[in-house]
Amino acid sequence: MVKILLSGAGGRLGGCIIAGVKEQPELKIVAGIDPTVPDSLGFPVVAKPSNFDGEADVVIDCSHVSALDGVLEYAISHHTPAVLLTTGYTDEQMHKVREASESVAIFRSANMSLGIAILSKLASEAAAILGPNFDVEIIERHHRKKLDAPSGTALALADAIRRSLDHPAEYVYDRHERRRERPRDEIGISAVRGGTIVGDHEIIFAGNDEVIELRHSAASRMVFAEGALRAAAFLAGKAPGMYNMDMLVGEILGK
Repeated sequence: MVKILLSGAGGRLGGCIIAGVKEQPELKIVAGIDPTVPDSLGFPVVAKPSNFDGEADVVIDCSHVSALDGVLEYAISHHTPAVLLTTGYTDEQMHKVREASESVAIFRSANMSLGIAILSKLASEAAAILGPNFDVEIIERHHRKKLDAPSGTALALADAIRRSLDHPAEYVYDRHERRRERPRDEIGISAVRGGTIVGDHEIIFAGNDEVIELRHSAASRMVFAEGALRAAAFLAGKAPGMYNMDMLVGEILGK
């Protein structure tokens, strides 16, 4: 059984992870971390990682960027792998994450959905085959409360595509002042914000007389929770290093 210490237990994604664990008997949340100390979660809750004195096989952090230092300090001092779901880290914080991975296993991806990992793989393969003969556009849609644009997932998809191209590609976020024909070396990235859209990512490969579209839609945060739980089971017992969804998919495929 994999014992989980859940940071951000009182949040919306934390609630999804709690619900997901109930469906998987091989997983157990031994304690939660949340400064508001929510009641009736079915396990003890502490205000910060240093207050937990039990045993855990992996930490899942879905709290806030401000909690990163405490989570990393706990992971390193207790030799406990950590799955980081929080987005919006600064460059300095990402440096700390990479430093921590030298001492303990760290799992982080721009999007924890297994479906997005597959979408990224398909997009990468498509770009390698289609090459410069197809223009690439990425459209991402999220709820009105999302702060960053474009999404980290859209940028990660663009990176996967660009790595597969045999020519340089420029990311273009706004064309209202670019009065010229679209050159081949662009990857357009557009962001839509509205309503309660959980997450929608669409990749368009537009060629002469044909269009190929790849798309992933998340109907609820449960897809991210389920990905996090698969990551936790995958990470438990792993050697120090940085791990991501591509590695998880590779293990599933036996590669």
